[in-house]
Amino acid sequence: MTEQKEFYRRHLPHWQPPDATYHVTFRLKGSLPGEVIERLRAEREEAKRMLLNSDVEEGEEKRLLQELQWTHFERFDTLLHTDSGGLRWLKEPAVASIVNEAIHYRDGKEYDLLAHSIMPNHVHMVFSLLVKVCRNDIPTYKPLFRVMQSLKRHTATRSNLILDRSGAFWQDESYDHIVRNADELDRTIRYVLNNPVKSGLVESWEQWPWSYVRPDLIN
Repeated sequence: MTEQKEFYRRHLPHWQPPDATYHVTFRLKGSLPGEVIERLRAEREEAKRMLLNSDVEEGEEKRLLQELQWTHFERFDTLLHTDSGGLRWLKEPAVASIVNEAIHYRDGKEYDLLAHSIMPNHVHMVFSLLVKVCRNDIPTYKPLFRVMQSLKRHTATRSNLILDRSGAFWQDESYDHIVRNADELDRTIRYVLNNPVKSGLVESWEQWPWSYVRPDLIN
């Protein structure tokens, strides 16, 4: 089982375990006010501090920390769904199509794409990195932050052209979660697919044109 580690920070980490599956969420620049993000971070850190200072066993502490991290992410994701004042460029079919094409273009080249959902102001992706080269029987993977950097740079350039604008398109921060096992992978994929349903955009995930799941992973 791969050890869980999560990030919500300015840049994705250089650290990445081999054979990991990632749930990555990235959003439009200005999709949420900075003060909202800072408040969420402060609340999470305070809850984490209180948990670490409480009298719980080590195994229970790890489980509670994981629950805390997921609760924080769900609050963040819910704000993206409900905020009406932020930018929503991805609701434009031409822009969503650019992102969709770029995600699928890299499938089989840089990662094995398991699922994604392109929302009006953010994107969820679930994938496993592919081996880039194998030296002395040791697999080498392209760094996760490089994969996302390339994807975001390409889609930002093309989207800005369509929108007749300039400047930052994506927020620097991305949320990166390592999926630990098969059960969590199933829950994560269903969460991603149901994002448009949760947001009230469609009644079933199959109706959303900008969602995808590898056929063998859903029934």
